[in-house]
Amino acid sequence: MNPKQTLHTLLSYAGLTINGPHPYDPQIHNEQLYQRILTGGSLALGESYMDGWWDCEALDEMVCRLIRARVNEKVGMSFETLFYILKSKILNLQSKRGARKVIDEHYDLGNDLYMSFLDPYNQYTCGYFAQTKDDLNKAQEDKLDLICRKLQLKKEDHLLDIGCGWGGLAKFAAEKYGCTVTGVSISDEQIAYAQSYTKGLPVEILKCDYRDLTGSYDKVVSVGMIEHVGYKNHRTMMKTVRNILKDDGLFLLHHIGSNKTTTLADPWFHKYIFPNGLLPSIKQIAEAIEGIFVMEDWHNFGPYYDPTLMAWMKNFDAAWPQLKEKYNERFYRMWRYYLLSMAGAFRSRQNNQLWQIVLSKNGVLGGYTSVR
Repeated sequence: MNPKQTLHTLLSYAGLTINGPHPYDPQIHNEQLYQRILTGGSLALGESYMDGWWDCEALDEMVCRLIRARVNEKVGMSFETLFYILKSKILNLQSKRGARKVIDEHYDLGNDLYMSFLDPYNQYTCGYFAQTKDDLNKAQEDKLDLICRKLQLKKEDHLLDIGCGWGGLAKFAAEKYGCTVTGVSISDEQIAYAQSYTKGLPVEILKCDYRDLTGSYDKVVSVGMIEHVGYKNHRTMMKTVRNILKDDGLFLLHHIGSNKTTTLADPWFHKYIFPNGLLPSIKQIAEAIEGIFVMEDWHNFGPYYDPTLMAWMKNFDAAWPQLKEKYNERFYRMWRYYLLSMAGAFRSRQNNQLWQIVLSKNGVLGGYTSVR
């Protein structure tokens, strides 16, 4: 079969038709696309979309169907991807120097970009849609409250937020629970925003790599940060948190998790969205905490990332007329592909999950009561 016939057959496994009538059918604008995808895999799929070689109205549903049918496992891999795999084995891609890459290329793109599609608490992680179907703001407030309740936050507690983002959790915890909060980040853009955002509250925002943390805290939380730590540093992070957590304290780890153990991210996401990122598996988290923490609770609400991402996409589209004065059309296609393909990946339930894990140093006497 020629490349077009081969790709047509692969797509048919997922119920997709080239130039078909459904909103989830890809519409092809360049006949060279077929060979490019078959030899370049997921990296080529994303790059060719950025280049305008194809379109898809319901790109999220297309990706969901591709993953459910495991079509992504049946295409080739570029030399660039193979080189990335080799580097991930040999080097510590998430060293202190490597950790700066995702800040410079993603988180410091501009606060105007992120504030255009996030909720009022600036939550760039999964919302908790248990009590709502489509209200992003409520889902994010419910997520923040869920974290605070799981940590059993009290007014007298000192909470450490590792990777505090734009200060939303710090603000919520200080306002709603009256506790003292220290937030740390290595993003200058986020730190400046968070310091202004939490002004007047018992909140301190510091520039600090997690490996350099010192002090003593009643509770520790990390939301959406360990995805940037890397498998070679997971245990280092756990040891660091244990050292600064009081003996009767709790540590809540909120992050995207992978069903499969790997040492690298999807090559397109590594190149364009989250350089040097890695989604930890259950095995990797278990190995990281073994002998360091007692696992008190493990909560999966991965399906809620689908409506979170779709809400972000809706907000991003609404804000684009203003954003396009700063960001070009290729950037728009890159972010549309990012948000919608992620939504499809979570909808498929095959690879990505969202876990909240509650950990203690020595086990909670009498047992920990799970909160939902």
